[in-house]
Amino acid sequence: MREFVRCALAVLALSVTSLPGAAVPGEPTSPVGTWKTIDDNTGKARAIVRIYEQDGRLFGRIEKSLTPGEDGRTCTKCTDERKDQPLTGLVIMRDIRLVDGEYRDGDILDPDNGSVYRCKLRLEEGGRKLVVRGFLGISLFGRSQTWERES
Repeated sequence: MREFVRCALAVLALSVTSLPGAAVPGEPTSPVGTWKTIDDNTGKARAIVRIYEQDGRLFGRIEKSLTPGEDGRTCTKCTDERKDQPLTGLVIMRDIRLVDGEYRDGDILDPDNGSVYRCKLRLEEGGRKLVVRGFLGISLFGRSQTWERES
């Protein structure tokens, strides 16, 4: 009987650690860091965004454009306090918080059209990829991009 219990516990421990999204020591469990944004239409890298924590919430700022000719570009289509601000250094993601194991309840700016969308985040592949979902109303009406971790 003892052998059976030991075997069952070993199988349980192995199955839990092999579940998708299970934390593995040394792998990031937070989106904090720098990310290469990948355009969901073209598949090309667009920018480096730094996600940082402030007062228990996550924010994302454009660190560097990877698109030729965008140096010095400003957010001309923005309609809030970010209007006409340089894209480099612009906070495009605001007030994301961790609720019930999900990063959500914030917003994200699309500087190409000035629109602000609700936003949620999901880490994948052991924290190496970040699925960023922007949407209006409910998550069903939106689009996702998968960003790649830089650091």
